[in-house]
Amino acid sequence: MAIPLLEYAPASQNSRVAGFTVGGDETPRIYTTNNLLSKTELDDLIEAAYRQIFFHAFAVDREVTLESQLRSGNLTVRQFVRGLVLSNTYRTSFYEKNSNYRFVEQTVQRVLGRDVYSEREKIAWSAVVMTKGIEGFIDALINSDEYLEAFGDDTLPYQRRRILPSQSVGERPFNIKSPRYDAYHRAQLGFPQIIWQNQVRGYTPADRKPQAGDPALFLNLARSLNIPASAGRLVSAQNLDYEKLVPYRKS
Repeated sequence: MAIPLLEYAPASQNSRVAGFTVGGDETPRIYTTNNLLSKTELDDLIEAAYRQIFFHAFAVDREVTLESQLRSGNLTVRQFVRGLVLSNTYRTSFYEKNSNYRFVEQTVQRVLGRDVYSEREKIAWSAVVMTKGIEGFIDALINSDEYLEAFGDDTLPYQRRRILPSQSVGERPFNIKSPRYDAYHRAQLGFPQIIWQNQVRGYTPADRKPQAGDPALFLNLARSLNIPASAGRLVSAQNLDYEKLVPYRKS
């Protein structure tokens, strides 16, 4: 028996506050099929969808069937996003490498375009993952009133209200402040590691290396010679008797 979604109080985040911002370089571009006029614009939307969900998609990660259905009009943008989040790439990259709480946090960021409100929301959605599985959790997000009001069927999710007019620096992108692996799994995978070399290595350009016949080449040879030190006793110049050392010539 599936338990109902636990209640959690929405926090007053930037994504929930309506504002009037001036567009800039960091303002997210909104991709939608409402005003697509060319094939190039649809290609840009698909690439933006991979960046939003996967952050980066290699050729092997691309969902060719979903792309074809979206281009032919058989899928909406919302259904295309659902297919990407339920893909094997997303499962192996985010679900299998993290706990349920971490998986919920990253999925909410990518699908709803905001941070989780609190730990209670993580617990609530983690219970959905536990009882209904990944597909039930994704369907609950995709079909939620929040998603439909923010993006609808034709708009690609994006990080909402990232720019803060009252501050010089806005919110950091999700992929920077929420890396794919959490601290526990990063430790299990062996990174990050600090590698320290006891020997400091230097690099000398080829034009500065000594050529044949250069006296610098014989420096190491001279240092390698085992010449015994002089056995003579060191005498200070103040202790020398110059009158006896200077030869006396008789006339």
